Amino acid sequence: MHPRWTDGNDFTLLENGEEFFPRVFERIAAAQREVVLETFILFEDKVGLQLHAVLTEAARRGVQVDMTIDGWGSPDLSERYIRTLCQAGVRLHVFDPGPRPFGWRPKVLRRMHRKIVVVDGETAFIGGINYSADHLADYGPEAKQDYSVEMRGPIVAELHRFVHAALAAGSRHTPARRWWRWRRQARHAPHELPRAGSARAALVTRDNGFHTNDIERHYRLAIRTARERIVIANAYFFPGYRLIRDLRRAARRGVDVRLILQGTPDMAIVKVGASALYGHLAKAGVRIYEYCERPLHGKVALADGEWATVGSSNLDPLSLSLNLEANVIIRDAGFNAHLHQRLEALVRESCREVDFQEVAQRSGFGAVVRSFVAFHLVRLWPLLTSWLPRHRPKLAPALSEQLAAATAGATPARERR
Repeated sequence: MHPRWTDGNDFTLLENGEEFFPRVFERIAAAQREVVLETFILFEDKVGLQLHAVLTEAARRGVQVDMTIDGWGSPDLSERYIRTLCQAGVRLHVFDPGPRPFGWRPKVLRRMHRKIVVVDGETAFIGGINYSADHLADYGPEAKQDYSVEMRGPIVAELHRFVHAALAAGSRHTPARRWWRWRRQARHAPHELPRAGSARAALVTRDNGFHTNDIERHYRLAIRTARERIVIANAYFFPGYRLIRDLRRAARRGVDVRLILQGTPDMAIVKVGASALYGHLAKAGVRIYEYCERPLHGKVALADGEWATVGSSNLDPLSLSLNLEANVIIRDAGFNAHLHQRLEALVRESCREVDFQEVAQRSGFGAVVRSFVAFHLVRLWPLLTSWLPRHRPKLAPALSEQLAAATAGATPARERR
């Protein structure tokens, strides 16, 4: 199934929490009808408390608010935090598929990793930024470098339909939606929105059903058709064999291929996995830069002078084969040029280029073995993941029996309207 391309969209690149959080909170504060939000991580820190405040205020004035969090990524929210959200009328859903026999979580690797906000079906955000203070520079050396986009135009209607279909398909209180029921539900979404700009765009998702490799396929298509340049900035880089092969072939035919990867990783294994592929890529002419100022958390890329993508998907086995992800593909010369300018500044100010001779000198017997193992692991990974448990996405209400009892006397704000 191919994504639907729409014309007439406008995109604003938002870099780090300093640009992202104020814009999202402003849009939620101005919402009139509806807010739908999905996030992998929500922490009860200063950012999480700000989100709590704007969502509860919106719900109390009659806005329908649905928030989905991942049960593994957001495990430590207090009872009070959840209770006050739900008392205000926020419908808080937890993605946590499958039972836990003897406390073991057989599907722990299959997570809801998307970061999406849709406000009133007219404005939307998508990217890699979670709701936590470590996306702000004042967090210190561990503050993350990341990106999101704000979008307006017909693409928002596609995202609006998607988040509502996800809520309907995952709810334990709603029967499984057949295609005709999904069509009926989708009629409540705006079919068309007015043009807001000149960008052509498509929403591309990854799930464990009909869209198992859509995001990777769009990356590979852009790499195979590139003629001038490819720039990929990705936090967790350990992609499949075919994507690596396409990058090598692009570099060999004269495309300027540049990778911006973690030099100060938040997990040591991230750099070990990526660096095992350095020699293989550098030998073909791929230029590799390590971002060393702080942990890189971005998931963005561009090709030539028009194609770009921003989203939640890393280029690693979890994102490409297991997690639920969402990216937007953008075809617009202006957005491409702006993203390229920002990534060039990142390389110039905060990165070091990995020297091919240095890679060759470090390539002793141990490095050769690691590269051999890494190469064949990425080649066999799709087969290995097919053995892991699959599931139909399920959402559970955040209210436990105790919280339900505590809120039994409260009437949701949307019903009081």
